Amino acid sequence: MKALNPRYRQSPSGQIAVALYRVTQAVQHLLRRRAEQEDLSAAQVQALIFLNTSRSSAHTVGGLAKGIALAYPTTSAVVDALERKELVERRPSESDRRTINLRLTQRGKEKSATLEDLLDEIEQAVQSLPSTEQQVLQRALQAIVAHLNRAGYIHLHEMCWHCQFFRRNAHPNDPRGPHHCTFMDAPLAEEDTFFDCPDFQLPSERR
Repeated sequence: MKALNPRYRQSPSGQIAVALYRVTQAVQHLLRRRAEQEDLSAAQVQALIFLNTSRSSAHTVGGLAKGIALAYPTTSAVVDALERKELVERRPSESDRRTINLRLTQRGKEKSATLEDLLDEIEQAVQSLPSTEQQVLQRALQAIVAHLNRAGYIHLHEMCWHCQFFRRNAHPNDPRGPHHCTFMDAPLAEEDTFFDCPDFQLPSERR
């Protein structure tokens, strides 16, 4: 399998692999363009998006490095730059003073909000497909992502709703939240389910 070599690009799997490669190129182009517009680096944009959309338990330099797939020293330098721009601040954890948490400043939250439309052009391309083709594409891409996740090439940070640990409306009258996370063995408020979680696991990963 040598999909990047045109001579070996005749199979459907090879053509799909190259198409996905082209999509990643488009995403990187959108990322770099937005970074230039916002006077940020591409890595800084990724860091702001991660801190704005993921659960706070992942908001350390190590968690950020894992979430945006960068080496720890590189990620630390990204955080340093965001601190200088007053978009992120480091704070000792209340439960363990040895742990330093990352938090978006108010300015950082506002900047992150402007980045939420980064993938709009990709989504518009998907929306142009008939709904039946969108459903097929969704299932196929989910299977590819799951394979790459099991192989260790990506680490999933997703919302609770499709996680094997999520129990919807497990205790609807609990004032702490109607849903339940079996990983944390704790209730979940509705608003907390919309953050990407570092402990997310697909149902197929259940052992």
